[in-house]
Amino acid sequence: MRHLFARLASLGAILLAPALGPAPAAAQDAAMVRLETADDSRGWDAVGKLVIGKRGFCTGSLIGPQLVLTAAHCLYDKKTGVQLRPEEMEFMAGFRNGRAVAYRRVSRAIAHPGYRYSAADKLDRVTDDLALLELSQPIRLPSLVPFETGAAPVQGDAVDVVSYAQYREEAPSIQEACQVLADSRDALILTCNVDFGSSGAPVFSVRDGVARVVSVISAKAEVDGRKVALAVPLAEPLAALMEALDSSRAGSGARSGASSGGVRLLSGGNGNGAKFVKP
Repeated sequence: MRHLFARLASLGAILLAPALGPAPAAAQDAAMVRLETADDSRGWDAVGKLVIGKRGFCTGSLIGPQLVLTAAHCLYDKKTGVQLRPEEMEFMAGFRNGRAVAYRRVSRAIAHPGYRYSAADKLDRVTDDLALLELSQPIRLPSLVPFETGAAPVQGDAVDVVSYAQYREEAPSIQEACQVLADSRDALILTCNVDFGSSGAPVFSVRDGVARVVSVISAKAEVDGRKVALAVPLAEPLAALMEALDSSRAGSGARSGASSGGVRLLSGGNGNGAKFVKP
């Protein structure tokens, strides 16, 4: 599968833009299961809708009582390339049908130190596309338990994705048993179905009944006519991200980063709006 990454490098990558709403209703992909009720969502309420500014949103997941994991490019205004202020963001845990299990404003937003939103090489916008958000107050509810994190999956592994996206922004959807088509230190290629708003969505490995976040959705692409997702492996980058957050808390001023043959990459939040990228 190394040729997939070679083609990706030659074509470049464009990130998924935060979705802009409201959007007209559309048919839901048959592979997606919409989590509309409390019973449907049980165990998944730590995934939330991250509202950005007045109209945009991404997806995030709670990995600590006061920490939300998402994609770094969600922190930027796609038109100006300027990092948004934390107070312009709100995390709505378990949001569905107009209500959330918990609402929290964001008090601190830190991107991975290696992330470069303005990178000339478009594939570099996927590398280290991770961010941590510190919430204004912890979320401590018996029904809302932060997710554990785990080691990155490898080629052939099955993973699940829970996300919000364009046309399904009113409730999260789960896609189970996506496959890892290819893996590298910097990125994964998944068969998962993602779209605008899925940026930052957690990729889960489920073992012994425990769902662990092992990656984060960054972009969508196309491999030989088949839509796929590009995701960032979590284990190594998360350690650097936590160090950056600790440095910021300590007042050091370290506001980091943000302060397959026939591959065709789609859609974008890279400052130029959504578009297709052709070979």
